[in-house]
Amino acid sequence: MNLLVKKIAPNALHNSSARYDAPKCDEHTRVEIISELLARIGNRDNPQRLLCMTGAAGEGKSALQQTIAEHCEKSGTLGSAYFFSNGDPTRNTTSTVVPTIAFQFGLHNRDLKEAISAVVAHDPVIFERSLQTQMDRLLVRPMKNLGGCERPDIAALPHIILIDGLDECQGEDRQVELLTAIRQCLVTTELRFSIFIASRPEWAIRTALQPGGYLRDVAYHIRLNDYYASGDMRRFLRTRFEQLSLRTGNPHWFTEDNIQTLVRAGSGQFIYVSTVYRWISEPRASPAERLKTVLTCTPHEGQTARPYEALNELYTNILLNAKNAYEAVDTHSGRDFLLLLKIHHINVVDGFPIPPSPSCKFPKDRFADLLGLGDESVEILISDLHSLVSIEKDTKVYLRILHKSFSDFLNTKSRAKDLFVPPSRVYTHMAKSCLLHIIRSPGSDFRV
Repeated sequence: MNLLVKKIAPNALHNSSARYDAPKCDEHTRVEIISELLARIGNRDNPQRLLCMTGAAGEGKSALQQTIAEHCEKSGTLGSAYFFSNGDPTRNTTSTVVPTIAFQFGLHNRDLKEAISAVVAHDPVIFERSLQTQMDRLLVRPMKNLGGCERPDIAALPHIILIDGLDECQGEDRQVELLTAIRQCLVTTELRFSIFIASRPEWAIRTALQPGGYLRDVAYHIRLNDYYASGDMRRFLRTRFEQLSLRTGNPHWFTEDNIQTLVRAGSGQFIYVSTVYRWISEPRASPAERLKTVLTCTPHEGQTARPYEALNELYTNILLNAKNAYEAVDTHSGRDFLLLLKIHHINVVDGFPIPPSPSCKFPKDRFADLLGLGDESVEILISDLHSLVSIEKDTKVYLRILHKSFSDFLNTKSRAKDLFVPPSRVYTHMAKSCLLHIIRSPGSDFRV
């Protein structure tokens, strides 16, 4: 089992410490779609045991998956969950998917755990084989053999497999391979798994689900934008704002019109209202003043918000406030807030091309020194950005981007506009920093 454990991605689990306080649906929100999802994946006799949910960035796919995972865990039907994340190298690849799924199923039954361990012991390079081979040998065959023995019926085992954020898996060919393996090994087997996949409607899953696609006949497709989210967004803001009233001591610091304006600006993107709330509720801020700031950059009555327009304005406003606060400090004179943020963003999401590796990520204990900054520089840099990023002190790199839409914003000039930092500026600054580091410490070990 030790060999298997070394190949899993603990951060991908629905209850991992890396996903502490993961977004999920508030009580009494998304009721209709949650009920439909639970009914579909809970029915083992459903002829379409593969459920695919697609939706744009910010529509609440991961929050729904987290909510479904917690429901299924309580009911004893959750076999495994895997949450992809583009910014986490342990879970932005397919190499850890099957081992992580198999590991979780093994926890539910000792005989199954031993059977999976036996496969790994017999073939230690099983993890280098194709995903279809891994899925067949580490999951399907052990479960079939378990059912064939005079042991408890495998129907009593949890049967639901959840996969979130397929679009955050690097490589469209890898995404296709995973979907194909799921179809060949899990959907067509008599083991009656229920698989629920959530993703942006990117090429791999979009073409698989379209007419003539290889998942078209075996999958039930839910398009999240078919479910009107405005009522849920309104309930979310009202509940959270009422909670903030206890802190402000003023129950009248917001109005229903304010909430309606924010919901209209969100254009169905749950990430918009959740980010608004996180920013308004930061401890150092006045909720009433920040609410006024947000309302000034939202569409007026009668105007239609284009997709991402309000989200772009919100991100711009938050970044400008943080930039001005950071650069107003005397000790930060001459430092470029946006450049430093972009450097950290690239380090977390993509890494730097340092030969012979195409993608190296500087560890947190070396990065500040390389940039010529203090040990607390990252905490200071993002002190007004906690609605968008968080600090991960137990991981190799510092930052965690709370939502991929913020990465998309930083990487897209047409959205970030004057706040956009070209990668060429980042690489130039990093090259100078590396040379200065070598000059300052000629005998130091420069390996990352």
